[in-house]
Amino acid sequence: MANTIAILGTLDSKGPEHAYIADALHRAGFTTLLIDVGSLDAPSITPDITRTEVLAALTAANASAASETAAILARRDRGECVALMARAATALITALHTFGRIQGIISLGGGGGTAIATTAMRALPIGFPKLMVSTLASGQVAPYVGPSDITMMPAIVDVSGLNRVSRAIFTNAAGAIGGMVTARFPAPSPTSPSPQSPTAATIPAVPTATQSSPTVAQSSPTATQSSATATQSSASTQPGISLTPASFASPDKPLIVASMFGNTTACVTTAKRLLEEAGYEVLTFAATGNGGRAMESLIASGLVSGVLDITTTEWADELVGGVLTAGPDRLDATARANIPAIIAPGCLDMVNFGERSSIPKKFADRTFYQHNPHVTLMRTSPTECAQLGHILAEKINRYTAPVTVLLPLRAISVISAPGQPFHSPEADTALFTALRHHLRPDITVVTHDVEINDPLFAHACANALLAHLRPIQITAAQ
Repeated sequence: MANTIAILGTLDSKGPEHAYIADALHRAGFTTLLIDVGSLDAPSITPDITRTEVLAALTAANASAASETAAILARRDRGECVALMARAATALITALHTFGRIQGIISLGGGGGTAIATTAMRALPIGFPKLMVSTLASGQVAPYVGPSDITMMPAIVDVSGLNRVSRAIFTNAAGAIGGMVTARFPAPSPTSPSPQSPTAATIPAVPTATQSSPTVAQSSPTATQSSATATQSSASTQPGISLTPASFASPDKPLIVASMFGNTTACVTTAKRLLEEAGYEVLTFAATGNGGRAMESLIASGLVSGVLDITTTEWADELVGGVLTAGPDRLDATARANIPAIIAPGCLDMVNFGERSSIPKKFADRTFYQHNPHVTLMRTSPTECAQLGHILAEKINRYTAPVTVLLPLRAISVISAPGQPFHSPEADTALFTALRHHLRPDITVVTHDVEINDPLFAHACANALLAHLRPIQITAAQ
């Protein structure tokens, strides 16, 4: 009987990426259990264990949790949903381990996915193979790892699609967890208890672990295409793939880099799709400090054709003292590389801190939002926003290649929209006014009376960059 590896993930936003891991593990001879811990949208691939079954593991241990669970899901608050799924995943994974159904666990994630998966992993004993591929892996990971032996692997690019970088990282991750499991469990695992066993009734029945690629949900055309790409690409990936600059070069698809955060995911995902349809490959970097530095490094290498810098939030952390700063050189590489860019003030409404107790006392009277159990966001003030506008303008003024600044007037993140906790027209106005005031007069500023994740704004960002990248083709088409 082959060893079984649990693949835990938010399959509403990261389905094809987890399917890629499953496919790589199947080809290596492992069986898998694909577990969905998403909570906001429908999964883009078919899991072995659904989110409903994950939540059932929590309510089975606490009947009174059912009504609380329903209320949280109905509110659709991201922070609350992450905390809920973390508790439920812990209950499920603990049960699966107790009954010998899994011999290892792996997950891919950004902030929310990392919080959910590592909470479950910390409940497993020392020595049990556990691997977390995370956009946060090179930062302060103590809240996620705790006293456990979770192996954290940097994702380098955001866990958002399959590309020449993410395939290499995910292939290595599958090999790593496979190696751990083989070393830990060289002999066939014990037979799982009978589904009729009363003690096994509290976890979803999994008669046969998956040995073939996950089925893509038919309701998601985009996911279908991505999953197909995952299967084709993984089949052609060779061991020993190089991550040297030469390995990024592609004569067929020029590179565009993009910055993204959970609060700008919808915008960047739509813009990314449009750019890919136009013939570009888009590498998305999480704006987590290290992600911004990695993006700047790749831009400086000379291999990037254009920059979709929608999420400039790392400057808020740099200015105010948050934990996800990319340093004072953020936005400089584009100027030195002399390549086209679009800039937007995505998530400049927030400064990132760890758990609430870690926030400096001088900020005690500020507005906060619990993004996940380990990340607390603080709203930037009007004064800070004016400073941020000035800083961005000074950076952009050094650009000599075509550049457009786009401003979404109604919200610069999900949680700064009307009715959301960070809604502050005064702060946003201070940001926009300072940015426009200090920009060179020849730099185009385009405003849209929409929220940043509105499809209209995403299309505007993609089309502006395409206009800079291919002005001759655009003119001919018109």
